Amino acid sequence: MSENYDAIIIGAGVIGACTAFEMAKAGYRTLSIDKTGGAGHGSTSGSCAIIRLYYSNVESCALAYENWFYWKDWAGYLGAPDPRGMIDYRDTGTLVMKCAENGYLERAAELMEAIHAPYEHWSPERIRERFPFFDLKLFGPAKRPEDAGFGEPTGGELPGAIFFPCGGYVTDPALAAQNAEFAAKRHGAEFLYNSEVAGILTENGRAAGVRLSDGRELRAGIVVNIAGPHSSKINRMAGVFDEMNIKTRALRHEVAHVPAPPGFDMGAHGMVTSDSDLATYARPERGDHVLIGSEDPQCDTREWVDPDDWNRDLSEQARVQAMRLAQRYTGLPIPNKVKGVVDLYDVTEDWIPIYDKTALPGFYVAIGTSGNQFKNAPVVGKMMTKLIEECEAGRDHDAEPASFRFENVGMDCSIGFFSRNREINPNSSFSVLG
Repeated sequence: MSENYDAIIIGAGVIGACTAFEMAKAGYRTLSIDKTGGAGHGSTSGSCAIIRLYYSNVESCALAYENWFYWKDWAGYLGAPDPRGMIDYRDTGTLVMKCAENGYLERAAELMEAIHAPYEHWSPERIRERFPFFDLKLFGPAKRPEDAGFGEPTGGELPGAIFFPCGGYVTDPALAAQNAEFAAKRHGAEFLYNSEVAGILTENGRAAGVRLSDGRELRAGIVVNIAGPHSSKINRMAGVFDEMNIKTRALRHEVAHVPAPPGFDMGAHGMVTSDSDLATYARPERGDHVLIGSEDPQCDTREWVDPDDWNRDLSEQARVQAMRLAQRYTGLPIPNKVKGVVDLYDVTEDWIPIYDKTALPGFYVAIGTSGNQFKNAPVVGKMMTKLIEECEAGRDHDAEPASFRFENVGMDCSIGFFSRNREINPNSSFSVLG
């Protein structure tokens, strides 16, 4: 392994691996460094890996739609199959319930029209036809079991849902990162695991590489922070944390893993569902099970943590999420000991990621991504590569933001939308929905 590279990428999750792939294709000699033992072994492995189009702003919707085309043709995107196996992307579509909490999805429909993405209004009758076990009564706003009225209908029923046919889920999120790692290596990219970055090197006022915890120094004129929940620590090492108007921090989250309702083949006929009336989302899981996440309602405490010191054990929160979904999924079995996943999100104040340069020339960031950006990894890799190319060629991205073309969607997007210097976006959901 050399000590000198064109670019060092900190993090080998799905976004880091896709960025390495795109930069290597563009001719950069890259080294990806990760403190875990392999690609996708960090927070990527804890992702529900849902592919969906609905966000709170047109830029994020268009980015997600563009990425859907790559998940549909994952092998074509990578250029060659990974001998370790390829991901299974299940293009089931996603079904989102209409309720007061999401404005009955009027804004979502407007955004789909804006990006020319297909969607369908489903009546209660059509929902019941597809999912006979659904109870469509209203229960919101979301509550906890200790709250008065938990599990009791609040009057009326859901008026319907919107079905987004372009969406689904990846069954093995870590394998997606490993597939991208394999593709990157085919283009000369290198990866270094079980290695922790302890400092950012600078020289003549710009990034010059990294110092590892074992004291070794690796040189590169470009350093890209894609460190997930550790992103804020890396930014502090680079001296750019304080200059950023939008910052990141690590949020602990849980996903419950329970059996599907009996009498329904969830693997064959299930799909991603999102339900703001209950503040939950769910998708099928292997073995006729269901994964259940939270939409971060007001009644739940958000647990901000040190990414190097946090509780990895499931708490009662996983059971609460399963109990909420059981109000809609009648007959949902909730075992005495709920299984699941505990991991970290890397979150900005408005839950919109940062894809940007920084005040330190040569130091770039793709951060604030955990929770809702797994789906965007392929195009983020392309977008970061273009941003880096233009900034290194002299563009002042802060004054004149670079633009990126979503070829499949047929739209141009200002990368400045994802700026570290933006104001908090008031149109955000301020939740994992983005």
